[in-house]
Amino acid sequence: MSSAQSPVSPDAVLDHVRPNMDLVVPLANGEPVAVLDALEAAQADLVDVRVHQMHALQERPYLRGAYGDRLRHVSYFLSAATREAYWNGEIDLVPSNFSEMPALLRTRRQPLVLAAASPPDAHGLFTLGTNADYAAALIGEMPFFLEVNEHMPRTFGLNQIHVSQVVGWTRADRRLVAVDPAAPDERDQAIAAHVVERIPNGATLQVGIGGVPNALMAALRDHRDLGIHTELVSDGILNLVERGVVTGTRKQERPHKVVATFALGTQRLYDWLHDNGAVEMLPVDFVNDPRVISRERDFISINATTEVDLMGQCASETIAGRYWSSSGGQADFARGAMWSPGGKGFIVLRSTTSSGRSRIRAQLTRGSAVTTIKNTVDHVVTEWGVARLRGHSIAGRARALIDIAHPDHREELAREATELGLLPVRRAWVARSDARRERPSAPSG
Repeated sequence: MSSAQSPVSPDAVLDHVRPNMDLVVPLANGEPVAVLDALEAAQADLVDVRVHQMHALQERPYLRGAYGDRLRHVSYFLSAATREAYWNGEIDLVPSNFSEMPALLRTRRQPLVLAAASPPDAHGLFTLGTNADYAAALIGEMPFFLEVNEHMPRTFGLNQIHVSQVVGWTRADRRLVAVDPAAPDERDQAIAAHVVERIPNGATLQVGIGGVPNALMAALRDHRDLGIHTELVSDGILNLVERGVVTGTRKQERPHKVVATFALGTQRLYDWLHDNGAVEMLPVDFVNDPRVISRERDFISINATTEVDLMGQCASETIAGRYWSSSGGQADFARGAMWSPGGKGFIVLRSTTSSGRSRIRAQLTRGSAVTTIKNTVDHVVTEWGVARLRGHSIAGRARALIDIAHPDHREELAREATELGLLPVRRAWVARSDARRERPSAPSG
């Protein structure tokens, strides 16, 4: 019997950590807390070790640069735990589309994957539980050290790993981080209403987490035979499955299955995921691959942004010109929806910030990063309406976006658009009536 078949203490991971090594850690609840604690406790003996991870949940000293180059964090998506550290130069940020993460990680130095997992079954199989993400794509290619958490749900899909494929595993008994659904406000509900009436029955959805997605999923309660192929599975999706709205019967890829690459939500969601064969956790280089997404008919992609300029460029990873998150999967799904027969992509945002500043800008704020390019953006939605951009001229785009900006900002946006040459002087913007707004397509059976 190999040592990997019996649990060890968390600090046993140090037997597998070498100088100049890259460690790969899954995002969110895939993070092995006790194993990372052991690394930090031994930081004085480490030499140029890097931890590569998207969306860290736990605050840690090494994220604040406490150990210099002995142990340093490399982020691929900032979170509340890492945002300030990045601003202070204490961690690195690598911009990347989520779908490309496994390919990038395969280029790192003698990598070792550290991951949380569900307890092994009678056949010696662990699962990565709430996660598949980039880590599942590396099973069989890189060594794994697992932290088996009694509270991690056992899930189905392609995130299983056999005891023979791990260099060691340890036990933990820690509740998962739970995230309560955001409560939508009136603007979120108005945005959701504009999108919902454009979603046909039988469509396959990608939808995230937050006020607008939660409002949207609540408003889908009377739709039929929806499918889910999404980056994140949340409580809103659980509710649609239990209501019978999501059946997946018309999906081309993995019919009848809810497909996702990670889960984040309440304890109720984690309990629902446990031993639930209706949900498949699959690697991100499959789930987020635009070519895979495009095989679905009527694929609907819904993503949020922070600013849109009058050409349709979406800055979704910066706020007021400062880095806030990273690219994630927005461009992956927007591109896949564009190629899907009958597919639609929606970029959603409230028309103004909390201070009243317009989120639709003549030009993006200086320092903003374009996440989804203008040629890919299909629809932009605010509480004031829907702007259809794909296939329209620069001037047509500018007019449509001004029409869905907050009324207090429309005249100024029109003036700026004219000065920039986006709107010809002879064809100045005129506020359109409700009769000229894009008409939704009715849900079909």
